[in-house]
Amino acid sequence: MPDAPFDLILLPTWLVPVEPASVVLENHALCIRDGRIALIAPREEALKHRTHECRELPGMMLTPGLINAHGHGAMTLFRGLADDLPLMTWLKEHIWPAEAKWVDESFARDGTELAIAEQLQSGVTCFSDMYFFPEIISEQVHDSGIRAQICVPILDFPIPGARTADEALRKGVALFDDLKHHPRINIALGPHAPYSVSDDKFETIRVLVAEMDVAIHMHVHETAHEVQQALADHGERPLARLARMQLLGPRFQAVHMTQVDDEDLRLLVENNCSVIHCPESNLKLASGFCPVERLWTAGVNVAIGTDGAASNNDLDLLGETRTAALLAKAVAGSATALDAHRALRLATLNGARALGIDGCTGSLEMGKFADLVAFDLSSLAQQPIYDPVSQLIYASGRSCVRHVWVGGKQLLDDRRLTRMDEAKLIATAQEWGRKIGASDRPRV
Repeated sequence: MPDAPFDLILLPTWLVPVEPASVVLENHALCIRDGRIALIAPREEALKHRTHECRELPGMMLTPGLINAHGHGAMTLFRGLADDLPLMTWLKEHIWPAEAKWVDESFARDGTELAIAEQLQSGVTCFSDMYFFPEIISEQVHDSGIRAQICVPILDFPIPGARTADEALRKGVALFDDLKHHPRINIALGPHAPYSVSDDKFETIRVLVAEMDVAIHMHVHETAHEVQQALADHGERPLARLARMQLLGPRFQAVHMTQVDDEDLRLLVENNCSVIHCPESNLKLASGFCPVERLWTAGVNVAIGTDGAASNNDLDLLGETRTAALLAKAVAGSATALDAHRALRLATLNGARALGIDGCTGSLEMGKFADLVAFDLSSLAQQPIYDPVSQLIYASGRSCVRHVWVGGKQLLDDRRLTRMDEAKLIATAQEWGRKIGASDRPRV
């Protein structure tokens, strides 16, 4: 009995699987069946098979979809509200008061929808989101077709949608139970930071993580001040405190990590933790520099995130990856640090590993979900092309994203969102801007 026909055959000029590393395939095809990659082969061989649809992608490079490993999606509605301020001033005097005033279910819904659309147009097929009303976020992810890790925010003080940390945890467990079989959504626990969560809550989180087998996603060592304050308050660095409470492990996602000493590095390596690097947010808030090359060389899995649009101010993961590559060279004092191929790996397979989904996405391999992005490298400013991956990282922007598929379903077709109304999203965001801007003028 002959094999069933493919649903789709894609014929790009270049195909970059990411695994194996540093490989660029020319004159190859990628074939999709039932939402998964069914074949990668020379185009002549692939075209011998039956298919329902065949698409030529001239001048385009097909890669795994980008993975934004850290962000606060709904904060798109605070984009530009309080710029050019240090982290704690930004948080305590501007963002937290604005959140207390404005964040409700409709804010979470509209802001997340805007963030998803922006990320799809930027080539992102999966994102990790840490924001209030995670049940609302999950609805938007479900409807949009994108893939996501949704982190349940936990803090010692009341937050929108949860009056206490215990209430947030109860709701998080219920959401996990509702979505544990969802094909595109994973739930994680998101204690905000070591300085905003007490030891007793961390113990509850430790027990729940063991019972539920979920990840912990947390801001850690974001600034030098955070580490200095922890030493003053607890007599130990934040990462050491988390290790003492047995929170570190392969499912631990440490976001930022701009402060890394030898003992921090040992703990990260021994516990097989992942670090989520957010270079542009760290630069804008003057938080410090994550030593990416040092971490990579030691064997730490490093992924990349945009952080929220209130501190970035965009969700452009390709631009973030270029910044990461350039910054890594300056921090390491070496022009060979984080070359273009490794930078792309940072934004794809390493992100999948950090989120615990590298078995099903993050690289173009047989059997994995067809989470794909086609980058158009045909413009004047990208010529000539010697290494298409280098050209993508150093000479391209998100405007070169032409097509995006998640699980074989096309969510961006020739730069057009297939499931979302772009004009409506813009109008909704502008309405929020008018309301927030009328009463929340940023202080300088």
